[in-house]
Amino acid sequence: MKRMKGGEEGSTGSSSASPPEARKKVRKQTGEASAATATTAADSGEPSPDGDWALLPQELLLHVFQYLPLLDRAYASQVCRGWNQAFHMPELWRCFEFELNQPASSYLKATHPDLIKQIIKRHSNHLQYVSFKVDSSMESAEAACDILSQLVNCSLKTLGLISTARPSFMEVPKSHFISALTVVFVNSKSLSSLKIDDTPVDDPSLKVLVANNSDTLKLLKMSSCPHVSPAGILCVADQCHGLRELALNYHLLSDELLLALSSEKHVHLEHLRIDVVSENPGQHFHSIKKSSWDAMVRHSPKFNLVMYFFLYEDEFGPFFNDEIPVTHLYFGRSVSKEVLGRVGLHCPRLVELVVCANGLRPLDEELIRIAKHCTQLSAIGLGECEVTCSAFVEFVKMCGRRLSQLSIMEEVLIPDHKYSLDEIHWEVSKHLGRVWFPDMMPTW
Repeated sequence: MKRMKGGEEGSTGSSSASPPEARKKVRKQTGEASAATATTAADSGEPSPDGDWALLPQELLLHVFQYLPLLDRAYASQVCRGWNQAFHMPELWRCFEFELNQPASSYLKATHPDLIKQIIKRHSNHLQYVSFKVDSSMESAEAACDILSQLVNCSLKTLGLISTARPSFMEVPKSHFISALTVVFVNSKSLSSLKIDDTPVDDPSLKVLVANNSDTLKLLKMSSCPHVSPAGILCVADQCHGLRELALNYHLLSDELLLALSSEKHVHLEHLRIDVVSENPGQHFHSIKKSSWDAMVRHSPKFNLVMYFFLYEDEFGPFFNDEIPVTHLYFGRSVSKEVLGRVGLHCPRLVELVVCANGLRPLDEELIRIAKHCTQLSAIGLGECEVTCSAFVEFVKMCGRRLSQLSIMEEVLIPDHKYSLDEIHWEVSKHLGRVWFPDMMPTW
C-alpha cells in the first residue's frame, strides 16, 4: 500500500491504476527481473540466486537421478524438459535390475510393464550391467526370458538371473530359456560376468557363450544346472583363459577341469566354489586326485577354494582322505567326529570353518587337532555341537588373536572341573585380546 501510495504521489498528469492492475504490473515486473537474472546467471556460469533447479548441470542431475528408485525417476522426468533429457541419458541406463513378480504371490515391488517397454524401446542398446530378480512363479521367469529375447541391440558386460525363492527358471520350457539366453550370448561380445545358478542352461548354449565371449569372460556362477555335463564346463575352461571365478556343483568337478584351469595359458584363478549336495540318501560321489589339487595350488597359490557340504553322514567316504587345499568349509548338515578329524589332518589352508550340527559327542580332540594343523584358521562357527569348556579354551589359546571371528552358541559349551559358563568368557577374552561372549539363543 505504501508503494502504491508513493507511486500515486509521485505521478503527475496521469491517472492512478486500480489495485488489481497494480498487482499484475508488479508481478510482471518481478517475473521479468527474475528471468533476466536467471539468463545472466546461466550466461555467466554462476548459479541462479533463486535456486532454479532447471539450471542444474546435466552431470549433477545425472548423479542425483542415480540414487532414485526407477518409479521416482520416471516421475521426476515429467517435471521439465531438462529433467526428461537427463532421464534418457545413456549413462543412467548402463546398470539396471529388472524386478519381476506376481503381485498376488510376492512381496517384491515389480518394475512397471510400461517402463519395461520404454526401456527396451529406447535404452536396450545402452544396457551393460543387467540382472533379473524374479519370484517363485513361472510367469515371472517367462517374462524375464521374453525381455532377454528382445535385447538384440545390446552388448552386455554382466548378466545375473536371480530367483528369490525356489528356482523358477527351472520351470520355464527349456527351449524358451535357451533361445532367450542365446540371444544375449550372440549379441554380447564382451560378457565378463555371468550368474546363471538354478537354470536349465545346457552344453550347446555354453558353446555359444564361449564362441562369442571367450576373451572377456572372467566370472561364471552356475551351481545347480542339471543339464550341464563335465564336458560342457571343461569346454569353458579350455577356451576362457581369463576366467578368475567359477562356481559349480561337485558333479561337474573333474581332474581334467582342474588341470585345464592350471594350464600355462590360463590366468591365476582367484575363487573356486563347489557345492557338494546330496539329492538322495546314499548317493555316490567320485574322488579327485591329490595331484590335480597340487597342480591347481602350484598354478594359483593364492586362490580360495570354498566348499559347501549338504551330505548325509555316510556319504563322506570320498572326502578328506588326502590333502585338499580348501580355504572355506561349511557343513550344512550333521557331520561326524571322524570327518572333522580328517579335516584337521588334511586341510592345512583352512581359513574358515562352520559346523551346523554334529551330535552329542564332544569335539574336544577334533578342535585341538584343527588348531594344531590349520595354522591359517581365523574364523569358526559351531551350532548344534558339544565341546567342553577346557578344550574350547585350549583351542582358543592355540589359535590366539588370529581368530577374528568366533561364533559359538552357549549351548555348545559343557562346563567342567576347570571352567563354568560364567567364567569362560573371561579366559577366552584374555587369549583373543578382546571382549568375547558366547552367542545366546533368543527366547521368543
